Amino acid sequence: MSLIDTLSQADGLSRAVTLLLLCMSVASWVIILYKSWLLQSAVKDLAVCKGLFWQATDWSQAHAQWLQADRHAMFVPLLQAISLVPSNGLASQPMLQDQLTRSLREALQAVRTRLQWGQDVLATVGATAPFVGLLGTVWGIFHALTNLSVAGQYTLDKVAQPVGEALVMTAAGLAVAIPAVIAYNLMGRRLARIDAELEGLAYDLRALAPSVTVKLG
Repeated sequence: MSLIDTLSQADGLSRAVTLLLLCMSVASWVIILYKSWLLQSAVKDLAVCKGLFWQATDWSQAHAQWLQADRHAMFVPLLQAISLVPSNGLASQPMLQDQLTRSLREALQAVRTRLQWGQDVLATVGATAPFVGLLGTVWGIFHALTNLSVAGQYTLDKVAQPVGEALVMTAAGLAVAIPAVIAYNLMGRRLARIDAELEGLAYDLRALAPSVTVKLG
């Protein structure tokens, strides 16, 4: 019996479980493909931005090269955090340090939020998809045995087919969950490495920012 025939004979709950697993699978794979591209681009752009920034002869050149290298504008908030803080002379330096720290913290959080997009969806799919599949299996077995009891047929071949078809839902739940869990763990490790580099870059920018803002003031 084909999948279409099985779904055509299934009740509303079984169809809902199947549709939910399908939506989970599509959503997780879209996120996996998009985030793989996003993180790969982020690693490359961050390395280029750091190299060009420290090779620049002045702030204007560093600013221009950063904007050119950051193709997807993922790290621009860090650049804006130090260029938008005004400097009012030496007397304002203690307050300036607090403003820089707060601005860089907010900018760093904005970058992290963009890079971590979709992680919660992958975690949710990985944690819930097996149980959704198990629900489909339990309900499918119950539905199949109920139909057999009504028909009064209890032979092994009559029981094995509907039960086997119901067990497919558990396998489908695992098939949806496993890629999501693997992707979540692998991307989490890559995000941790990127986050460590961003922390170091933010620290360097904070150390450099007072001299930069004085020049711009």
